[in-house]
Amino acid sequence: MEALMQPVINGILLGGLYAVIALGLTTMFGIVKLVNLAHGDLMILSSYLSLALVTYLGINPFVSLIFVVPIMFVVGFALQKYLLNRVLGKEMEPPLLVAFGVSIILQNLLLLVFTPDAKGIMTVISVKTIQLGNIHLPVLYLADFVIGCLVIFFLRLFYNKSFLGRAIRAASDDVGAARLMGIDTSNIFAIAMGIAMITAAIAGVLVGMTFTFYPHTGPQYLIISFGVIIIGGLGSMRGAFVGGIILAEAQLLGAHFTGPGYQLLIGYAVLLIILAIRPQGLFGQAH
Repeated sequence: MEALMQPVINGILLGGLYAVIALGLTTMFGIVKLVNLAHGDLMILSSYLSLALVTYLGINPFVSLIFVVPIMFVVGFALQKYLLNRVLGKEMEPPLLVAFGVSIILQNLLLLVFTPDAKGIMTVISVKTIQLGNIHLPVLYLADFVIGCLVIFFLRLFYNKSFLGRAIRAASDDVGAARLMGIDTSNIFAIAMGIAMITAAIAGVLVGMTFTFYPHTGPQYLIISFGVIIIGGLGSMRGAFVGGIILAEAQLLGAHFTGPGYQLLIGYAVLLIILAIRPQGLFGQAH
């Protein structure tokens, strides 16, 4: 049992990071009904921005968020305002194609600027652990989990309590009624994308500190995001949190019992089982 506790605890902590990774994707689907195929690449863009700031300014990766977050908000706002808004409501394919095009452009741009070599954001907590008996808690995983919980908490608070958050929810519920109430849905959707990119910026910095990354790593995290939101339910922040923990637990326990080579297989086998039992996800709405 003691040997089993280590992967279980690591899975819970990693699940918090998975939740933040998926948060921007699931909120944009819930608000705009948009599947942003460039989500993973935008997240990795944040990793590279943080790496550049840490390398050239010598600042702490967490401090780099002061610069990365507003930059990514502007990127998300502009992407939605000037590209994606123009193709919304024109069937499903045009937004997907635009997002896919952005993904390809970002991957090649990152490859050109940063080279194909593996990168990582080193910090003083990267190798630190907290020992509880025979269990070792990686400090970085613990930080990922705590930050993930805080991001979800404050995002829920924003959407439920602030005027802008309620306007975004109104636009997501009924675009026509929101326009009749004087809400500029074009700007609202752009702001929502900017907020989604704030979560992607935080996820990108945490991922860069936790794992190595490459210019083409974005689709890997897009797949993780899809797994999380399919388990938890499309558009649900609570579902993203629970889905992240379930997927991470499935992967780490799968690796514990069957070996690291089967980690991804076990994780997505659990996803398929949940999809077969409850197609809308654990917290999704049945149609």
